[in-house]
Amino acid sequence: MSITAAIVLFAVIWFLVMLITLPVRLRTQGDEGEVVPGTHAGAPANFKLKRTMIIVTLITIVLWAIIAGIILSGWITVRDLDWANRLSDR
Repeated sequence: MSITAAIVLFAVIWFLVMLITLPVRLRTQGDEGEVVPGTHAGAPANFKLKRTMIIVTLITIVLWAIIAGIILSGWITVRDLDWANRLSDR
């Protein structure tokens, strides 16, 4: 795995984990009963971006290490995922 592939893998995992994590434990302004004029009732009431990003980064580091380890060890290769036999020798 090249350094570029490792960075791309990390970025993809980070954004997927971020999109999964955003709605977890979300309290909206409608839930709190204090809707700020000019905002939607579904807007977050007390969103902590820094804490969320730290949690997402820690989860991503663990997932990236597992996935990169599997890729580098050769447990799963591209040929294992070639169900249409397009990579077979002709």
